[in-house]
Amino acid sequence: MGQPEVEVRRSKRRRRTVSAYRDGDRIVVLIPATLTRREEAEWVETMVERIERSEQRRQLSDDDLRERAWRLSNDYLGGLAVPESVRWVDNQNSRWGSCTPGDRSIRLSVRLQGMPGWVIDYVLVHELAHLLEAGHDVAFWGWVDRYPQADKAKGYLEGWSAAVKMEPPPGTD
Repeated sequence: MGQPEVEVRRSKRRRRTVSAYRDGDRIVVLIPATLTRREEAEWVETMVERIERSEQRRQLSDDDLRERAWRLSNDYLGGLAVPESVRWVDNQNSRWGSCTPGDRSIRLSVRLQGMPGWVIDYVLVHELAHLLEAGHDVAFWGWVDRYPQADKAKGYLEGWSAAVKMEPPPGTD
């Protein structure tokens, strides 16, 4: 995967604390302006390692996704949506997920990795609902809206899309 792009922001108001966060493909490290270049390099290395460790802990395997999908189907869809396979894919740049009802497969974009679990759950419920209703009609949204955080997750994904200047994927309304 390679080294992530790192942006260092020095602040005169920041005295002792160092923090970092992921912003798309880059990691932003916030440091006090008084740090030396050597101290900056040490902190950048430390903070990048922390962010990457945290992201690895949060990433779900394909098996985790499948189990999560089964649980969500049971919890919100009466156990009626039973996928054959659920997996991450890296070739979806204009969608969050996709479903092929014929072979009961669900694929989620790797862009979802690192997003809150309730957002991933929403996308899973959305794709599971396609195993029950093919289109985005009223019946389909009736299934999806059984997920209690559906509106919050839709808003999160719309905001994320706007922040990276990307058209929201079709079928998110």
